[in-house]
Amino acid sequence: MGQFFTAALDFPVVLLTILLVVVLVFWLLAAFGVADTDWVELDIGGVPATVGASLMVVFSWFACLAGTVLLRPSTAVGAAVLAGSLVVGLVLARLVMTPLKRLFPADPPASRLDFVGRRCVIRTGSVTQTFGQAEVTAEDGSSAVVQVRQPGGDALTAGTAAVIFDYDADGEFFWVAALWNESPTTSLGDH
Repeated sequence: MGQFFTAALDFPVVLLTILLVVVLVFWLLAAFGVADTDWVELDIGGVPATVGASLMVVFSWFACLAGTVLLRPSTAVGAAVLAGSLVVGLVLARLVMTPLKRLFPADPPASRLDFVGRRCVIRTGSVTQTFGQAEVTAEDGSSAVVQVRQPGGDALTAGTAAVIFDYDADGEFFWVAALWNESPTTSLGDH
């Protein structure tokens, strides 16, 4: 065990040992909710930067430790072992992260539930419990004409502003309620 610690604390492994300790402390803090895992993609596999960098440090550390133990390099050769271990770490991290990419989708897929809480403009002559259409504007500025229904007897006619308050997946329509003197293109969260 003493040889392990000696090798881990000698040049060039000590540089990666310091990074490995930082990675371990970060993930411990993240496990307790103190540190925020960064969901920015790193260009070595398309997974979060924290996962990619952590894998690269771990693989590089193991490669450097193995190279140092096997070669017992001088300082000049130690620098080459360090450089080689960084390349090995990068390649192995990329190989591991490629299948992991599926676990971290870049953006959630669009959902009809994204319209709930948004204002809409009625486009049909009226809206009842069984019939109606409205135009709603999505967060990205695109608009869609959707099927709407109302539970009450409000006078929802063409051009009337309404708010979408629920989605009925079985009937594939939205429930709406009247909004008076409101702009139809902003969401409830905008006020």
